[in-house]
Amino acid sequence: MKKVVKLLLVGMLIMGLLGLVVGCGGQANEPANPQTQENAADKVEPKPVLLVGSETTYPPFEMTNEKGEYVGFDMDLIKAIAAAEGYDVKVSTLGFDALIPALQADKVDCVISAMSIRPDRQEKVDFSDPYFKAGLVIAVQKDTQGINSREDLKGKKLAAEVATTGLAASQEIEKQDAKTQVKVFDAVGEAFMELEKGGVDAVINDMPVTDYYIKTTGKDKVKMVGEVFSATDQYGIAVQKGDTKTLEIINSGLKKVKESGEYDTIYKKWFAI
Repeated sequence: MKKVVKLLLVGMLIMGLLGLVVGCGGQANEPANPQTQENAADKVEPKPVLLVGSETTYPPFEMTNEKGEYVGFDMDLIKAIAAAEGYDVKVSTLGFDALIPALQADKVDCVISAMSIRPDRQEKVDFSDPYFKAGLVIAVQKDTQGINSREDLKGKKLAAEVATTGLAASQEIEKQDAKTQVKVFDAVGEAFMELEKGGVDAVINDMPVTDYYIKTTGKDKVKMVGEVFSATDQYGIAVQKGDTKTLEIINSGLKKVKESGEYDTIYKKWFAI
């Protein structure tokens, strides 16, 4: 009888141990709470997007590379400004003369496109703090003689990009001499091509862009003559009139980019050629 009792006790003890093991094993294999398995990426809030308008055929400030990506000094700068303020960027390419209307129609939040801060534009949009000193220059074919100043352009055939400061300067010369002819192009590259083939005598355009063209595509074909004029011209990033929120974001980001040294890095990338 005692043996039977002992066997029963041993059996119960073994069953208890097995239950404990199974219980522990079951606990270890229980599926985790679905909430603890959420992908970390799902918890990250998407960044707000800054909608940017630009005329992307103005190297080295904005252009399209072989992959179809918008690149250039302005493109790098606006991305750096946006990143400094916690924004992503989406760029829309538009004709230069369509940029300010796009702002006015709420199609973009800002415009960066080597746009000079001018009184006539300030009547329509607000500008950020200046980010680049520009100025205008005259470009002619490499072998051209007798053109060294704006005075020498009177009565000549000139080319410039639509809605630009270079076009305004060309039209001013046209007012002074009715024999002057001004051809207007949608992109400055087209104006330079017209110069190269002899369709015009000169192109008036922003100095840094003309300089870049002469060092790259127009090498040994085009030269700059005379001094830089309208040398006080500076580029700014345009926002809709009265849009203080976007303007504060851009000015704050621009200040951070300059103070961090990133502005200088971007500058050297595009102009140290």
